[in-house]
Parts: sequence; C-alpha cells; structure tokens
Amino acid sequence: MTNSELAEDCSRSYPESEAAPPIGGIFKRFFDITAAVSGLVVLSPLLLMLALLVKFSDGGRVIYGHRRIGRNGRIFRCLKFRTMVENGDEVLATHLASHPQDREEWAATRKLQNDPRVTAVGAVLRKLSLDELPQIFNILRGEMSFVGPRPVVDDELTLYGTAASFYLQSRPGLTGLWQVSGRNDVSYGTRVAFDRHYVENWSFTFDLKILIWTVPAVFSSRGSY
Repeated sequence: MTNSELAEDCSRSYPESEAAPPIGGIFKRFFDITAAVSGLVVLSPLLLMLALLVKFSDGGRVIYGHRRIGRNGRIFRCLKFRTMVENGDEVLATHLASHPQDREEWAATRKLQNDPRVTAVGAVLRKLSLDELPQIFNILRGEMSFVGPRPVVDDELTLYGTAASFYLQSRPGLTGLWQVSGRNDVSYGTRVAFDRHYVENWSFTFDLKILIWTVPAVFSSRGSY
C-alpha cells in the first residue's frame, strides 16, 4: 500500500469501542498536564530552534499532522516536525515500484530503514526522536499521554488482532515500552505484545521506569529510523 492509499484509508472514521476510562485515570492525566506544561516552558527555545531548522532546510511546512487512532477509536492528528519531502507520496510510490525488497519491508512494517523521503535535517531529528516533541501539544489536548502504545494508523491496528482492545484502552504515548525495547529492530508482533503487556500491567511506577529508560534509548538511537 502506498502512502497516499494509507492516508486515504486513515481518512475513514474508525468505529469507536465502548467508552471506558483510560488506564491511569485522573492521576495519570494530572501528571501528563503538569509535565506537558513544564516541558513546553523548558523546551521552548529548543522547539523554536528545531522549527527554524525545518523551515529553512527546504522552505516547506514545519509541522506535519498525521491521522492516527486514539483511545476508544477516536481519530486525531498526531503532530511531528516534518522530516520528509513535501511530495513524499510520489517519492515513496516511485521508490517501491523499483525496489522489491523495500516493498516487502514496507508491507511488513510500514517503515523503511533507508527511506528516500526523509530530508537531511529530518534524518537527524528522527535519529534523536526530536521530531516527536510537538506531540506535547497532543498530550495537552488529551489525545495522547507521555507513556503508552505508540499511535497507529487504521491498517496497523488490524495487525493487533484481538489485542486491539488493549491498544484502545490507553491514550497513545509519546514514549512507551516498544520505544525503549528496540523499536523498529523488533517484529510487529513483538510490538503488539509490548503494548498488551503495558496495558495489562500498568502502574505509575511502570510509567516512571519507561520515562527513565527512554533517555538512554534515545541517545543510543537503537531501532530509530
């Protein structure tokens, strides 16, 4: 499936599951709001610098919002600093048409280790996960949490099978168990297992551990591309 087909697929409304309180309840939400506000204050100079880097690298958009599935099946725009060329759909379609091995990799993971769409600035942002910092605004809006399963698109959720219900119980996270356990170096089935384990075993202490583990995971860049 090409990126344009993926976007079209995601434009469909996803049937919401029965409304249920998100894991962690009010306490987790209070932590998210407090940490997000503090993070924006502390990181505002860095956010401005990164925005200028993206803008002046090729003159395109600074922020990219991709349609993702949130808690209880609600669709939201997951914000990122733009790391790809503006005509990414066409570039990807052309590349996959002439690279069968990459086509297989894309079909299996929806990612490419050597993605032709990624800009020079974008490659650095992705390596250090800095492209995901705008998701702090998603956290403030209640669409995401600091810790949880990474947000997915519609056709990815079908890969969860019966475990999809666990994904839908939690707000997607800026970081999560998969993020600190190898990311793209592990299979998608393993990612699903991580998300289920996180939801089934949630505790505030578990969230704090994942946040702490995120620091070395980001600096090591393992599985980040």
